[in-house]
Amino acid sequence: MTTGQPGTGSARPTPTGDARIRPAIPTASGTPTLAARTAATASDTTTAAGTDHPASGDGTRASTGTNDGTKAATATDDPKPGSAKHDGPGLGSADGATTDRTATDSAATDSTAEPDAATGDAGADGAEKDSSVKAGAAAAGAVKAGAEKDGAAEGGPAEGDDAAKGAKGGDADGPVKADGEAKSAGSERWEAFASAPEPVPSRLGRAARAVGRFLIHEWTLATLGALALAVLMTWPTLRYPRYTLPQDHWDPSLQAWQMAWSGHILLTEPARLWQSNTFFPELWSFAFSDTLLGYAPAGMLGNGPEDAVLRYNIMFVLAHALATLGAYALARQLGAGRIGAAVAGVAYTYAPWLLAQAGHLHVLSNGGIPLALAMLARGHGWSLRHGYRPERRHDGWVYAGWLVAAWQLSLGFGIGLPFAYFLACAVLVAAVLFLARRLRTGQALPFGRRLLVADLVGGMLFAGMGLLMAIPYFKVTELHPYAERTIGDISIFSPPVSGFVTAPAESRIWGGLHEGARAALPWHPEMTLLPGFVLYALAAGGLFFSVWRLRHRLLLLAGVLVTMAFAMGTRFFDGSFTYVPLFEHAPGWNALRTPGRLMLWTTLLLALLAAGAVTALTERVRDLAAQRIPSWPGPWLRLATLLPLLLVTVEGLNTTPHPVVPTQPAALRTVEGPLLVLPSNQGLDQHVMLWSTSGFTDVVNGGSGFTPRQLDDVRRVSQSFPDQTSVDYLRTLGVRTVVLLRGQVAGTPWEITIDAPVDSLGITRQEIDGAVVYRL
Repeated sequence: MTTGQPGTGSARPTPTGDARIRPAIPTASGTPTLAARTAATASDTTTAAGTDHPASGDGTRASTGTNDGTKAATATDDPKPGSAKHDGPGLGSADGATTDRTATDSAATDSTAEPDAATGDAGADGAEKDSSVKAGAAAAGAVKAGAEKDGAAEGGPAEGDDAAKGAKGGDADGPVKADGEAKSAGSERWEAFASAPEPVPSRLGRAARAVGRFLIHEWTLATLGALALAVLMTWPTLRYPRYTLPQDHWDPSLQAWQMAWSGHILLTEPARLWQSNTFFPELWSFAFSDTLLGYAPAGMLGNGPEDAVLRYNIMFVLAHALATLGAYALARQLGAGRIGAAVAGVAYTYAPWLLAQAGHLHVLSNGGIPLALAMLARGHGWSLRHGYRPERRHDGWVYAGWLVAAWQLSLGFGIGLPFAYFLACAVLVAAVLFLARRLRTGQALPFGRRLLVADLVGGMLFAGMGLLMAIPYFKVTELHPYAERTIGDISIFSPPVSGFVTAPAESRIWGGLHEGARAALPWHPEMTLLPGFVLYALAAGGLFFSVWRLRHRLLLLAGVLVTMAFAMGTRFFDGSFTYVPLFEHAPGWNALRTPGRLMLWTTLLLALLAAGAVTALTERVRDLAAQRIPSWPGPWLRLATLLPLLLVTVEGLNTTPHPVVPTQPAALRTVEGPLLVLPSNQGLDQHVMLWSTSGFTDVVNGGSGFTPRQLDDVRRVSQSFPDQTSVDYLRTLGVRTVVLLRGQVAGTPWEITIDAPVDSLGITRQEIDGAVVYRL
């Protein structure tokens, strides 16, 4: 029989006949050799050399247990001469004596037993190899027996050598060594080669690691990327943020006042929220247009017109960033890859048609829509790519989704009302599908009580916000029934089909090229609805090559076509099957005068189709790059996947103007109200609203989506101011001060009467820095 070393594949013959132990070569380090250690242990042993192990009843030796639970092999006392057994790595016995198989925590050491050609002896030729052996004694406790093997095969006479047996017995059953001695003889020898212990990080180190993980997290990078892109794409909004406004200085001035008023009044007198300081003495005047109430926390910071302009510009940039992040989150939740989701976010936020809405912050503040949908889908464990996965449900995300949806609704009904109807339809469809599955299969999908409670509580929160916002508008409709829209009003702002391929003048890429097409539109600011030719192409490709399933692609396509038909208002078969039924029967829908803004939903659906196509492309490129040999074209192929994102971004570049905001007249900082500022018209009154933020003095002036009849009367009567009729009329309204701006009277009746004497009218007149102040 042959014995070989494990793992080497070599087999060496075991010598037969007489064998003797060759003297071990002393080591240079002074470590005792096998013979020395054997002699030392044999002299100390108290048992006879021939009885190293108690014999069992059948004549076999008792096996010795090792510390890892394995047992040494047993052999008969009288083996056949010349027989050899290989019971352990690199260990053999010429006389058939038992060899202990020792398992240690480290790998077993091997030694080579080379045959001697002259004598036939098997010697321990070569370097010594030592390993500490832990022999567990279960009954007496874990006793370490310092048995060490020299690594050479033990050889003995064929009939048994008492000396060799004594040495072996002494090795196995000698006195127990001290712990320190055993450690120094065995384990300490290998500690120098052990790995250094992992250093325990300090509290500061752990904090630094946590911050590092946070900074490189996907959502941190996505947020920072959205913010950086928003600053660049809206530049130069933040160049002079206290003195300029994007697009124009009329509607942005109104909306800057709205944020300032809501923040101011909620800190000082919340019950007066809807009774604003403008349109004096009208009631519910804050509900004359969309309120941006959700930005009230920002309105609590700062004071005066300059701070109001700064606040508006900051929120203008943040609204773009939130829209990008929200659409990115929705696409990721539905199953798109990172690059595909980025394409969806940029395409949704910087679609060319939105450049015409740069002066309408309540339209641009649409990021809560995709963000809320992403949170609700995440909380319900649903994605477009993977379907419903009950194990991913989380009621916390459901609460967050409904909360974001309620916040989006608080920014205004112009965008929020269609969103509310979409959520209501989504809940209805989900409930019908749930019940239909239960009736068809007899089993309902797992939903959970906690998720149901979250939906009920969140839905009530959303409905409560809608009711809170709707009550003031119903009051305005009661007091001013002429403010309601008509089908004729809707027709004025309904875009034709050509509007879907026409870009606004603010588009850097297409603005100049589409000048003729814009001239053919009756009201081009609300009819240039191009979402982007690149987006059209990517969405079309997504119909044929996408990670979305075919039925989902068809549903997205149907959504695109339906929302386009609604966005056309009365231009699609006179709206008889689309917009008009909603206008006549859906509560609140008759307040929406611009159907074209429904293009927001078309853009979102096109972006999701594009995300599916780009994700499929990136996954295909990744597979190709992994299969190429050599792999050097891989980075170039992956870099090519960024081309759709680059094209979508370039198509969103703009030339939006940033005019300087008119400076607040010094007289308006000191005069007492209620006051009237002349001249009064829609555009100038919006500036007066902004100027009133220095003290929120009650003013008769105001600009909104409609003009109250009383303000019309004031403007008509005050054309002859100062005269007795106008003075008496203003006094009956409670007006105490009239400010006439010299810089604005050119071409108006006040150009002649501004210097007329007023002594006979019982009023006073004072010049204050380019304005004439009349105190009634």
